[in-house]
Amino acid sequence: MTSTSGTEWAATGPRAPGRRRAGRKGKAAGRAGRNLPAAIAVGLSLGLIILASLVVWKPAFLIVIALAASVGIWEMVRALKKATGANPPLIPLLAGGLLMTGLAWYEGQDSLILGLIVTILATIVWRLADGPAQFRRDITASVLIAVYVPFLLSFGVLLVEPADGTWRVLATVIAVVLSDTGGYAAGVFFGKHPMAPTISPKKSWEGFAGSVVAAALGSALVFAFALHAPFYWGLVFGAAISAVAVVGDLAESMLKRDLGIKDMSHLLPGHGGLMDRLDSILFAVPAAYLLLALLAPPG
Repeated sequence: MTSTSGTEWAATGPRAPGRRRAGRKGKAAGRAGRNLPAAIAVGLSLGLIILASLVVWKPAFLIVIALAASVGIWEMVRALKKATGANPPLIPLLAGGLLMTGLAWYEGQDSLILGLIVTILATIVWRLADGPAQFRRDITASVLIAVYVPFLLSFGVLLVEPADGTWRVLATVIAVVLSDTGGYAAGVFFGKHPMAPTISPKKSWEGFAGSVVAAALGSALVFAFALHAPFYWGLVFGAAISAVAVVGDLAESMLKRDLGIKDMSHLLPGHGGLMDRLDSILFAVPAAYLLLALLAPPG
């Protein structure tokens, strides 16, 4: 999982890119003022939780996805309510998130879509009890949350279903992490041309190129040695996932900019909220599910 805040690809500016500055209490911090040791520790912990759930007992991965979806829904409801005054109903959204992950696990892709429809209908019925005032605004926010968090995240459950599902999930996570890392390194050393200055000023086209190259090369190895598929399909997979992950990253940056907030919450030290870690992975997971079905279909 990646973070927009801790891994931006710096374009050259007045201060040398990549250089740390001291926090208020002298702690090392990144360009966004993050506590880097805490950020690294949290990132590694989340990665180990995912790995352990896949290796030790695969049904635990369902629990991880369900918890992540629930926390993400809570953060989105809280952020939208605070920034816009919208009142998306939390309880039916949480219940719908659990329903979607469960249906994806037990029944598959078609049932996941049914779960999304049921969730949206439940939020409409629940919200009607509060009267017609601002109804359209609240339902729009509810649909955004239902699609953006539990629906997209539930594709991770679909990824893990085949016999080699553990490697399919890991291939996706590895591609996103390499994209993030490659983009950061290339941006620090070569970044000069801003990619989306009005949305995320520190991202550069050079960083994007580094993301694509790193993810493509790493995915080629995963395809060849773990998924037993042609390495050139791994190049295609990695490049595509990198591009989709960057779009997801920029989408959340744009959402937070529109809401006027820096982080979705302060739940994770050094990162902000869990949604600030899921930004890239949310778009990457459904894309990976579709690409892997085409490029490395289950045996």
